[in-house]
Amino acid sequence: MIAAPRTAPDADKPLAGMRIVEVSSFVAAPLGGMTLAQLGADVVRVDPLGGAPDHSRWPLAPSGQSLYWAGLNKAKRSLCVDLRSAEGQEIVTRLITDSGPGGGIVLTNSAGRPWLTFEALAERRPDVIHLQIEGHHDGAPAVDYTVNAAIGFPMVTGPEGHADPVNHVLPAWDMACGLYAAIGILGADRRRQATGQGQAMSVALYDVALAMVGNLGFLAEAQVGGVTRPRVGNHLYGGFGRDFVSRDGKQVMVVALTSRHWRDLLAVTGFADTVAALERGLGADFSVEGDRFAYREVLAGLLQHWFGAHDLAQIRERLGGTSVLWSAYGTFADLIGEQAGDVRANPMMDVIDQPGVGEHLAPGSPIAVRATRRRDVVRAPVLGEHTDEILRGLGLRDDEIQDLRARRVVSAWAERPAERPGPAN
Repeated sequence: MIAAPRTAPDADKPLAGMRIVEVSSFVAAPLGGMTLAQLGADVVRVDPLGGAPDHSRWPLAPSGQSLYWAGLNKAKRSLCVDLRSAEGQEIVTRLITDSGPGGGIVLTNSAGRPWLTFEALAERRPDVIHLQIEGHHDGAPAVDYTVNAAIGFPMVTGPEGHADPVNHVLPAWDMACGLYAAIGILGADRRRQATGQGQAMSVALYDVALAMVGNLGFLAEAQVGGVTRPRVGNHLYGGFGRDFVSRDGKQVMVVALTSRHWRDLLAVTGFADTVAALERGLGADFSVEGDRFAYREVLAGLLQHWFGAHDLAQIRERLGGTSVLWSAYGTFADLIGEQAGDVRANPMMDVIDQPGVGEHLAPGSPIAVRATRRRDVVRAPVLGEHTDEILRGLGLRDDEIQDLRARRVVSAWAERPAERPGPAN
């Protein structure tokens, strides 16, 4: 089944009736908007003429169309407008302020636009909800890669003994920031329903990272315990977990978080008596996570003998009926190759036909709403696809819309120049 383009909000979804205007680029703000859109909100992404800086960001389809942009803007509508002109600014302002009781909500990471601030919009609509994504709480710029470098994770990522920082490919702070933004908007909307009052909020990317470093105990470990956390490669810090190689050369990650996991792992591998003898000899208790971590190299070396004597199929069969947490290492290509059946069977996934990209598997919301029993996937718009539709919703006549298009105040996809591939930002 090919998912259809967005036509109208799904009344069965929990956020039906909510309208968000998103003026954004890159990961955090678009992800926040898409999270709300996939739950039924009408999210209008507003882009400048020609597209925001992320519109051609890698990875790219063979056509040069950005897979990145298409992936982070599913289920939204698109308005393309000259944000530098007074007329364009007025169109966006009206879209925010004249949008009914479920509207008046702004999500943006755009800076330096006085007309888009909470104060300016509140003069036109006092109950406006405005969430600004920033780099730092003082307004200084930042991106995921600079925040991650500053916060310390690259210094504990990578193989033991490695001297240089190792960046993580996953933009974790962007993702967490986008989800915090979505939660903030929902909280402000709930307050508005109760009090009628608007809300100005901000979420700083650095603060999201700093909060998680604190929440996970990394700060307190350094401050209270005086611990300089080491690199431990693929070992699980403070517990037992690491990668092993099977007889047929496949790599698997195995984690024993609890004493039950550990007992099951020993039972499957047949090392219960051997490990008990080690405990007695070392004065350790391997039912305790800390002791499993302290002697991780000895235990891993022992268990590698079992994994190295079995093929992946045998490992899968033996561990499959236990509580042991494990998985074979795979690639992105494996998800559409060896594991394609499992991925296609996931109710979150569907096939969409994205203009400029073609048919491909794409995810809907990871949140399963049981009342609907559906997680339909709605493709991303092409830039400016809904410009005319949105302007009509503001009461503009077709001749007025044509005039705006002729004067390049707004544009639609057909009016844009051909896209050229470019490097990632």
